[in-house]
Amino acid sequence: MNKIIGLGNALVDVLAPLKNDEILKELELPKGSMTWVSEDKLLRIRELFKRIPTSLVTGGSAGNTIRALACLGADAGFIGKVGKDKYGDFYRQSLSDRGVDVHLIVSPDLPSGVANTFISPDGERTFGDYLGAAASLCAEDLSADMFKGYAYLLVEGYLIQDHAMILRAIQLAKEAGLKICLDLASYNIVLEDRDFFRQLLEQHTDIVFANEEEAKAYTGEEAEAAVQALGSICHTAVVKVGKQGSIIRRGSETVQVPATPVEKVVDTTGAGDYFAAGFLYGLTNGYTLEQSGKIGSLLAGEVIQVIGTELPAERWRHIRAVCME
Repeated sequence: MNKIIGLGNALVDVLAPLKNDEILKELELPKGSMTWVSEDKLLRIRELFKRIPTSLVTGGSAGNTIRALACLGADAGFIGKVGKDKYGDFYRQSLSDRGVDVHLIVSPDLPSGVANTFISPDGERTFGDYLGAAASLCAEDLSADMFKGYAYLLVEGYLIQDHAMILRAIQLAKEAGLKICLDLASYNIVLEDRDFFRQLLEQHTDIVFANEEEAKAYTGEEAEAAVQALGSICHTAVVKVGKQGSIIRRGSETVQVPATPVEKVVDTTGAGDYFAAGFLYGLTNGYTLEQSGKIGSLLAGEVIQVIGTELPAERWRHIRAVCME
């Protein structure tokens, strides 16, 4: 199996289940979006969290995918930046415990990043992210040695705040012979920096992941047309369409994979990240597009039945057994 390394915002998720969406309106956070928050708004959020039960898990889009890959038994690594604090220690330990090869740069001045994750009653999640040290990851932090021994680099679109850093990572990865995977991250991020996403997709990306909102934000098309458009500029394009599953295109081949049916959606946090993990696991093990998509759907279906992105050990044993059938 080919090794995969992720590059992303190293964030600790603070999970807050909501009884209704009034807090989102109060904080001016569009439901279903990811919004960067200022320190002032972070303090407001923390005050509101005093009224809501919360829990901590490791997060960040690429981090979620890499952690899930490691739990599947894949060789995986992660590059990110944390603060010299308990959140940074928590993040490092969580990945290390799952066998991830961790490349975490430590900022001596900034605190670790936090993803404030609001979970609506229908399972939709809304992020108010304070990046802290995660946002200070820069081109100078990267070295060629980080990419040696890997076959794929997974870049999360949430890193878009630093164009030079992303381009440097891609340059080093390509010099080491890696293929580039890009997860578009969030529709509003795509809309805000569409020209740079175009550069990444047209010049550098081999595999692109997007949900239907993100795909439409980039192409202006609905899912079926969007996957054709994305597949015309990238070797492989995956568009996730929620309850309808996913549409995948590689060359002249297009497949539709149904979602795994679940009785109740508890929290959609990490669903796309887990789908990417399952798909990449299948792809790097030589499975067909349809088989890889089914593993992605299996993982996504599992994670939306729990709050956060942590699955119990017995579920991972079940998932690994299914993947080997």
